[in-house]
Amino acid sequence: MSRYGQFCPIAKTSEILGERWTNLIIRELGAGSETFNDMRRGLPLISPSLLSSRLKSLEAAGVVARTETEDGIRYTLTEAGLELKPIILQMGIWGHRWARSKLAPEDLDPSLLMWDIHRTMNAAYFGAGRTTLHIEFADFDAKFRRWWLVIEDGEVDVCMKDPGHEVDLTVSTDVRTLTGVWMGDIGLGQALRNKRIRLTGPTRLKRDIATWLGRNYFADISVAM
Repeated sequence: MSRYGQFCPIAKTSEILGERWTNLIIRELGAGSETFNDMRRGLPLISPSLLSSRLKSLEAAGVVARTETEDGIRYTLTEAGLELKPIILQMGIWGHRWARSKLAPEDLDPSLLMWDIHRTMNAAYFGAGRTTLHIEFADFDAKFRRWWLVIEDGEVDVCMKDPGHEVDLTVSTDVRTLTGVWMGDIGLGQALRNKRIRLTGPTRLKRDIATWLGRNYFADISVAM
């Protein structure tokens, strides 16, 4: 942990939160991730060793609690960590408004996009039974081109491999377009009209995509011009 050698509370806070990935780990914990693997899925570019190191630092700082359960190790925010949630959200609001004018190609990550979408989908819309959505990204290679979202009993699972279920709806698009729609930068209707998103399946699922897809928490924040 880097130290500033100052008694200022902002300096002391920065010593804890200023290291790379730390704020994103708190973001993931605040969004409901509790296991090491779930955090890896929300942070696909962090190495396992660095994630482990950051979690240990946050635990030592009293921000994260580590609990051993029958199902494995769980990580949760402590009282101090929970107080950081509105600060992290405010950082997101500021970033959406001021820091996203130019998204580079390396900022577009289908793994993170699908993980985030699965957390914001309106699973209740699909009701009882199982619904399988197939998402195809034309702008990525075979490893990251095809994804499946399986909605069953109010839960949403995201799969990189074909789960073997009958597909109810196929969404054909590219990562930049779907990211733009989910983040509120591109109108869903516009993307459909311009055929940047193509839907193949039952009329009801195609008609109601705006109802079940969900959007990013910051999608309605106005962007600085």
